[in-house]
Amino acid sequence: MTSLERPIIALINHLLSRQPMLCDKLRAHAGGVACFEVGAIPLKLAVAGDGLFQLAENAEPNVTIRIKPADLPQMMMNMEKAFSYVTISGDADFARTISELANELHWEPEEDLAPFFGDIAAVRMTQAARNTLSQAKTGGRKFFENMAEYLLEENPTLLYRQAGEKFAADVVIIRDDVERLAKRIASLEKHSVGGQA
Repeated sequence: MTSLERPIIALINHLLSRQPMLCDKLRAHAGGVACFEVGAIPLKLAVAGDGLFQLAENAEPNVTIRIKPADLPQMMMNMEKAFSYVTISGDADFARTISELANELHWEPEEDLAPFFGDIAAVRMTQAARNTLSQAKTGGRKFFENMAEYLLEENPTLLYRQAGEKFAADVVIIRDDVERLAKRIASLEKHSVGGQA
């Protein structure tokens, strides 16, 4: 067992315990084993009778969910579409339940903070954190948009794909026009030289 497996399982089970309807869905697959592979790192989780997960190190998985490490940032940015980045094999019904679980499982930080700081402070702290995260996302997006604009418009070493394709097409047209003009000039010179003789 790696040092991360226990905290991951504890976090998932904590969130599940706050959403009994999801535990009920998982309870239908009690004894089933799901293997999550992130790159070469597998995490096998068995569904217990209470609808929570437990570690299943040596069990054969009923469903395997493969995630490419390179896709993790996109998945984290858009959890609603996270399962569109994964490859699933095995029991289709169990896989569908896990997909629903991934879409519906959410954390309500106010509930975890309220016992320590009180309800009002917990709500305000959560709102402040959400606002900060939203501003960071907006700032990051604007930064990358500005960089892209600079690299594509201010620094002409990069071109938009369409602009590059249009430029290449224009070069072909000009080359053809120049060749026709050269032939026309050669033809006129030939007639001119022939007419003077």
